[in-house]
Amino acid sequence: MSKDSPPSVTQVETHGVERIPDADRTAGPLDLFRLAFGGANTFATCVLGAFPILFGLSFWQGLAAMLLGLLTGALLLAPMAVFGPRNGTNNAVSSSAHLGVHGRIVGSFLSLLTAVAFFSLSVWSSGDALIGGAHRLLGVPESDLAYGCAYAVFAVLVLAVCVYGFRFMLLVNKVAVIAATLLFVLGLFAFAGDFDPSYAGIFTPDADRATQDLYWPSFIGAALIVLSNPVSFGAFLGDWARYIPADTPRRRVMGAAFLSQLATVLPFGFGLATAAIIAERAPKYLDPAAPNFVGGLLAIAPGWYFLPVCLIALIGGMSTGTTALYGTGLDFSSVFPRLSRVRATVLIGVLSIAFIFVGRFGFNLVQAISTFATMIITCTVPWMIVMMLGYVTRRGWYDPEALQVFTRRQHGGRYWFTRGWNWRGMSAWWTGAVTGVLFTDIPGQFVGPLGGLAGGADISLPLGAAVAAIVCLLLLAAFPEPRAVYGPDGPRWVRAADTPVAPITDAASGPARGEERRDARQPGVPR
Repeated sequence: MSKDSPPSVTQVETHGVERIPDADRTAGPLDLFRLAFGGANTFATCVLGAFPILFGLSFWQGLAAMLLGLLTGALLLAPMAVFGPRNGTNNAVSSSAHLGVHGRIVGSFLSLLTAVAFFSLSVWSSGDALIGGAHRLLGVPESDLAYGCAYAVFAVLVLAVCVYGFRFMLLVNKVAVIAATLLFVLGLFAFAGDFDPSYAGIFTPDADRATQDLYWPSFIGAALIVLSNPVSFGAFLGDWARYIPADTPRRRVMGAAFLSQLATVLPFGFGLATAAIIAERAPKYLDPAAPNFVGGLLAIAPGWYFLPVCLIALIGGMSTGTTALYGTGLDFSSVFPRLSRVRATVLIGVLSIAFIFVGRFGFNLVQAISTFATMIITCTVPWMIVMMLGYVTRRGWYDPEALQVFTRRQHGGRYWFTRGWNWRGMSAWWTGAVTGVLFTDIPGQFVGPLGGLAGGADISLPLGAAVAAIVCLLLLAAFPEPRAVYGPDGPRWVRAADTPVAPITDAASGPARGEERRDARQPGVPR
């Protein structure tokens, strides 16, 4: 198929995590922007934007925390976009180069858990908004049956789009980005008359000393909650970027990922501004013990905006759900190659839908899943740091055949290291992740054993990232990796060892076909 004739959107995608052929790479940086922005341009992001107000910050303090978290998160996320075009596969498979052929399952299960958690949160928040708006607009009863029907509609529609695959998902997000953006802009007019940027929060000059001491922990906590949103895309960018041609300039790919997160200032700002209004007019909905942003939004919204609320819920739920669930099925098929992408997507989709209903109506796990999602992000950031440092020290050079050893159930290759595990990258990841968990401080939900050492501030993400970076570089310097993993130009910043590398072999056989003849250079792209 020619580059100018992409597959039909109604053609079920058959590609798994194997390297996407050059002829099928018909996406571009703009498509990456649409998918990443569309997946965050939702009510779930608005809820995160309300947290600075929930933490007691003023509007302007909350805006500063939001912008700090958003900019930092976008900078962390952007480098994760380069692996897809470079290797033609998802980021979990690319991590084989740094964690080992078997160590890549870390990325697979991190993305799997992240997707299920954020898919559930998206369906819950969008379903609640849809039924709340329908109740105010049409008198639909707010019953368990109504909520169950809303969740089912979202989940089934999302699963259908994900089964069709990348092209259909891209079409949905093209529509969603424009529609949701227009509806949020419309919301600015709906609430403009009630908005007062002078909302002071609780950290006023006349606040008592105990309250003043909570300011920086609250500011940092709000910024980190915002930061977690762009970071949550780190494991998924390769799912979409692998369809971008390998010769696309890196700055354009990274720029698309970076700008996609900066654009979420719209839903974040919407959440922040409306939360300030709710705090003034309907403060009971922002009770820290049981916050209900969607309920508060509907309580202060003019009647004519109820329908747009329902539309945002429907469109946003579809957009976020597809970007999360698609990557889940793709990664699951890579861990269990006997399952095709379609079968893996259906299996994970059905299990996720069951989890949504059991969690919502059986055990009331919504708050627990919010904490769970935060903990996953805490473990994902060190993994991202190991990937980024690996990319830099390898000068962006990878062996696409060696990356697929796990998927093909082979042995050996440049990334086999020690029985399929690169203990350097693995050690850097788990020390960073454990450090982050130990210093996590989410009041009322989870406080790690060392969480109280920072005076109430949650420093888990920056500390975990710093520990992972230091340990990674120290281990690479003290215990050099084989020279073969660095390619023809050698390593950057670190040394290499003249350690022999075993050839790629099929199970219980000799060298894989073509391995003896394969050139050491990656096909390809200029550095």
